[in-house]
Amino acid sequence: MEARPTMQAMVLSLRGELDFDSTVQLDEAADRLLSEGEGQRMLVIVDCTSLHFCDSSGIGCFVRIYQRLAARSGELRIAAAPAPVTRAFTLTGLDQVIGVYETMQAALASGSGGHGTGSGAGVPSVSSSAEG
Repeated sequence: MEARPTMQAMVLSLRGELDFDSTVQLDEAADRLLSEGEGQRMLVIVDCTSLHFCDSSGIGCFVRIYQRLAARSGELRIAAAPAPVTRAFTLTGLDQVIGVYETMQAALASGSGGHGTGSGAGVPSVSSSAEG
């Protein structure tokens, strides 16, 4: 994972797999970004161009980041996600809350408050308990 600022947003670029083990790195990077940007409205774009796999842990991580940003009037956008990741967002309804964009350029160009393919219909909740 790589973090880089642009004029419009902080971009987190993911590579490889986003699963139970690797979500720790993404969570920590998001925590650092939020603590550095305390008091500022933040736009965070997750560039998934080189992401090959995302399991439910990864989806949960995106939701947690979204919730932390939303609590600070920030915004999370997902860019250039491969078809399986985009499908997971669609099946879970997250594309209705978190902006999902086909390209980085589209995510950067979208106006403030844009939701890509979604409508921003609500805030998903994450439960830390596992059903079994």
